[in-house]
Amino acid sequence: MKFLWFRCDVIIPSTVIALVVLAIAMLGFLVQRELQTIPDWEFHCSMAAEAEANIDRFKSENHSAFIVGYTGEVGKALVYELNQMKIFKKVVLIGRRKIPLDVGPEFKQQVINFDHLDDHRELFTGLDVGFCCLGTTIGKSGKQGFIKVDHDYIVLSAEIAKQQGCKQFSLVSSQGADKSSSFLYPKTKGQVEEALKLMRFNRLSIYRPGMLLCKRDETRLLEMIAGCVLKPIHYLFPTAISAPVEVVARAMINHMLLPLNMLTTAASFWILHTEYLWAATLDPRGLSLLRFFLFVMMMSSHSPDLNVKLD
Repeated sequence: MKFLWFRCDVIIPSTVIALVVLAIAMLGFLVQRELQTIPDWEFHCSMAAEAEANIDRFKSENHSAFIVGYTGEVGKALVYELNQMKIFKKVVLIGRRKIPLDVGPEFKQQVINFDHLDDHRELFTGLDVGFCCLGTTIGKSGKQGFIKVDHDYIVLSAEIAKQQGCKQFSLVSSQGADKSSSFLYPKTKGQVEEALKLMRFNRLSIYRPGMLLCKRDETRLLEMIAGCVLKPIHYLFPTAISAPVEVVARAMINHMLLPLNMLTTAASFWILHTEYLWAATLDPRGLSLLRFFLFVMMMSSHSPDLNVKLD
């Protein structure tokens, strides 16, 4: 190895030691995170357990909904779940293109130009529940295109929906959203959240999943690489950094099903992070070994009458 400009006998062992230390530190952080007491964890678990009872009440109230951005992965998962549940008398699907869907007659696809969203106000009329799964990437649309889609279109959609009578609005945001961030992606997501909070919906639900797990129609190189690298962490600590799109969709529905007066906060908005999304669906894939034991202990000691099915 003398032909190399660096000494392998020094560099390689040092690098290995550094990687081992980093791995141990990350493992310690993840274990500590799993052992943390999560506020309202029991409430979100019971949300899933009570979903069936809430469905009957919700159906009797004759709600109508819209989904903005239904052609994305979360949007398609949401459409699938809603079609299975049949809880809305009408669902308007608003997007930039039509896609093949095997859904009931209550679903109507509406193709619009989001640059002229104001011209389509009538599409939101009489729809009291709204879901927004709209989003793109900086790599796909560039910085300005990303801001237009992930900020301008979303904020304007919410404004129009509120004016047309929407009472519940659910937004798929992102883990790490922060209006004060120095990075464009989390900063834009945080700015959108703040704008929607000011609109004062009867209930605003903001979902901040980590990396979304799904089979995409398009290839995103960075996400593919990250998925491979982080796969062991996902299996050992599933709620730490990722959530399947179907888990996000079911959590959105279960949260929406609760009576409006049951989720009343001073600020009228809720922010649900990745671990809450798993809890709100009681999906057993979200239970690491540590979380499983904590979950069983909690449910047996605090909610002995709650019948939870984990299969």
